[in-house]
Amino acid sequence: MQNRILLVEDDEELRTLLARYLTGQGFEVREAESGGDGLALAAEGMTDIVVLDIMLPDMSGLDVLRELRARNHLPVLLLTARGDETDRIVGFEVGADDYIPKPCNPRELVARIQAVLRRVAWDHQTDVQADRVFGDLRVEPEQRRVLLRGDPVDLTATEYEVLQVLLAHAGSVVRKTDLMQWALGRRLAAYDRTLDMHISNLRRKLGPEDPSRIETVRGLGYSYRVTETDVTATD
Repeated sequence: MQNRILLVEDDEELRTLLARYLTGQGFEVREAESGGDGLALAAEGMTDIVVLDIMLPDMSGLDVLRELRARNHLPVLLLTARGDETDRIVGFEVGADDYIPKPCNPRELVARIQAVLRRVAWDHQTDVQADRVFGDLRVEPEQRRVLLRGDPVDLTATEYEVLQVLLAHAGSVVRKTDLMQWALGRRLAAYDRTLDMHISNLRRKLGPEDPSRIETVRGLGYSYRVTETDVTATD
């Protein structure tokens, strides 16, 4: 079955080029030249991942992303201006799963799309695990749901995967290179702050009053702080 991509890009030449390349790589591509058109197509439900330009004529790509996140957890990859770190940071805060700067290499775009789709597919194909409790945090894998003190935590697909890896090694340090590969499906590149941004968002969503819940181990990686009495499994 072909993976279905919704490509939202107002530059007709670039959109046509990317759509042609993605189709040649076996994807089914639907195109939208504005944010409104993209939201309308996404609402039809025939999309596996959205490739979304931040600069659109009718509304900001970030506003489109906010609208999408209010509806569902459809994976979203942002097309950003090269060197514009502000857009990337805000994009991750709003709920983007990954980004790629423009002009982009179509092969890299395909690799990043496939990495996001692999994470989603792997999570759906794994056997259902028992719910687990880490102190005031409860994880329900069958529903892909995380509860903090009983209240649902709204995580993106990528944030959920990062948290799952950290919890699977709770109390131990997960190297950044390993966390990037296991959770995001690609190697950690120099000056790539994607993982740091996801960690920052997780800390904010899991309670800014306790930022040390996910500890930074300088020079190594990250660790989810937990005691032996915090971890329990439920039926």
